[in-house]
Amino acid sequence: MYNFKNDYSEGAHANILNKLLETNLVQQLGYGDDEYTSAAKALLKAKIDNPQVDIHFLSAGTQTNLLVISCLLKSHEAVISVQSGHIYAHEAGAIEATGHRIITVESMDGKLRPGNIEQIVQQHTLRPHVVKPRLVYISNSTEIGTIYQKAELEALSHCCKQYNLLLFLDGARLGNALTATNNDLTLAEISRLTDVFYIGATKNGALLGEAVVFNRPDIYPDFDYALKQKGALLAKGRLLGIQFLELFKSNLYFELADHANKMAMKIADATRELGYDFLTHSTTNQIFPIFPRHTINELHKKYLFFEWKQVDEDHSAVRLLTSWATPEKVVDEFIFDLKALQ
Repeated sequence: MYNFKNDYSEGAHANILNKLLETNLVQQLGYGDDEYTSAAKALLKAKIDNPQVDIHFLSAGTQTNLLVISCLLKSHEAVISVQSGHIYAHEAGAIEATGHRIITVESMDGKLRPGNIEQIVQQHTLRPHVVKPRLVYISNSTEIGTIYQKAELEALSHCCKQYNLLLFLDGARLGNALTATNNDLTLAEISRLTDVFYIGATKNGALLGEAVVFNRPDIYPDFDYALKQKGALLAKGRLLGIQFLELFKSNLYFELADHANKMAMKIADATRELGYDFLTHSTTNQIFPIFPRHTINELHKKYLFFEWKQVDEDHSAVRLLTSWATPEKVVDEFIFDLKALQ
């Protein structure tokens, strides 16, 4: 059984494991004050082309979303998100548990637009009887594999500034977004257009790790206190620093994401040639083909994947996720099996 359910089924890229082993007995200071973490932060600042950013390493995406959002919002403030957003659909009410409301909007392609934000702001003007929208949450790539174009992010950034809102970009799969064939954004532009974003590594070759980037350090200068207080500051912070150093000292981070995308697109192209439709148009490592019930049942005998949404009585959209380590041989076998079911 090959697992297409997620892109973190494997452990980590060999470069990371080898570096962890090589440096294993080299004593370092704890809590992120080690030489590897310092070097990784300096490297990321150079990649982002902004030496003024404040960078913190965390271990998981939900943890990152929870801490960033809860730190930036006052008790009466709320966050705006699409309904498919990870903080709303997949985090067990983590944000709501901190006392902050998530105001959602529907989106067929998983993306938020200025018009959505403007409508929500206008609906929440009865001060002090309603919550105050204060932060906009987006993800790139989105939960359904789509990406934001530069013009779209610029429009969101302008809208947020107009209404005094903070813009936070979830980058759990940022590598996949930036290596998509239709991408026109860079790390530097994302840093310029958002207030906070993070670079996800858990789903792109690392054992674990997310790098939170405060493009405006002044909006929450005490984030290190929050990490410690909430149990998110690892004593062995070197484990995170080493991984980001290995991923970004060359082009490895983007090479791994590009591989995942190409494997997904190979399946998508073959699926399209066979005449199947898709729930959404994705250019990253998540694809959502619509298959007949019989085809889904047969594929389940050899492959693990989620049935995402029922389209009608006889068809459902499934989610197929490829990873940085997905062998092309497995992709070819899946395509062969899919053709055999026609």
